[in-house]
Amino acid sequence: MTTLAEARAQFTGGRRYLGACSLGLAGAATLAAMQADQADWVAGLCSPGKYDATIDRTRASFARMMNVDAGRVAIGSQTSAMVSVLAAAVPDGAEVLCVDGDFSSMVFPFVVAEKRGVVVRHVPVEALAASITPATHLVAFSLVQSASGKVADVDAIVAASRENGALTVCDTTQAAGAMPVDASIFDATVCHAYKWLCAPRGAAFMTLSEEYQQTLSPIQANWYAGEDIWGSCYGPTMNLAGDARSFDVSPAWPVWVGAEPAIELFASLDLDEVHAHNVALGDALCDGLGIPRRGQAIVTWPDADGTQLAALTAAGIVASGRAGCARVAFHLWNDEQDVADILAALAVAPTSR
Repeated sequence: MTTLAEARAQFTGGRRYLGACSLGLAGAATLAAMQADQADWVAGLCSPGKYDATIDRTRASFARMMNVDAGRVAIGSQTSAMVSVLAAAVPDGAEVLCVDGDFSSMVFPFVVAEKRGVVVRHVPVEALAASITPATHLVAFSLVQSASGKVADVDAIVAASRENGALTVCDTTQAAGAMPVDASIFDATVCHAYKWLCAPRGAAFMTLSEEYQQTLSPIQANWYAGEDIWGSCYGPTMNLAGDARSFDVSPAWPVWVGAEPAIELFASLDLDEVHAHNVALGDALCDGLGIPRRGQAIVTWPDADGTQLAALTAAGIVASGRAGCARVAFHLWNDEQDVADILAALAVAPTSR
């Protein structure tokens, strides 16, 4: 088990960096691994087969963190491509329930399916569980909403889905690495690891229950999804892996070299402790801003004209703007000084709790 202090020491650029919800930071181990790989590439010491062990270890670390067997994890490069595989399996005329304002990668693949009669309904995240009916085929939602940081009521959503016979697809991109996630309770999850998990962009994961996998077609079938990867380079005979690996997409190798230490780091942490740390800072900022506590790592407040974000940027604080709001995200490298810096930049005096 890695302590929070040990993990924090991996990140040297965390001061005034409140952008984990947009892009995570590279840790020291990730940087070293990628630099070594680049040196090996220059020296002619890399070979495609050598990367397989790296990917196997990374898959296993992610599986451990998400409470599933490694055989239930597929790898890819983008969540939207993975969601598109799931959207393609929705029967014509069936209903998909989405969150109004959810990240487009979780929505657009299903909206495209409307052309063949799939019915897509959008409701607020707070109303998601209550909106599931026997007519709902699939519920697609982000565990943490990108624009607002709102956390979905997973227990209620899963219970209502099971009661009504609906499938659940959960995007954990804004959650994995920032809080504990149990992927085993969903039929499928997708996750791009370049945010809170601090991997290079291009390393993404999908978990599939065994039952759900049997209903899906691997429409992105390729050599890397073969039971024998290096025996699957040429057609016409196709023998795909029997588990979730049949949905693998051919990996961008250098990305996975950087992803391995990042995923292993977060898999070795007490994510309840990470979550408590992040939320405490978020609530402290809410106190200083004079707004209700959210119990979230992501804090947003109205900023329609962008003046608040501009003030943060001018003070050297990395933040973002989404949906007419300023948005900051607290991760394990942040501390109380970051809260004070934000408030100072906004000319708001910190208040005692």
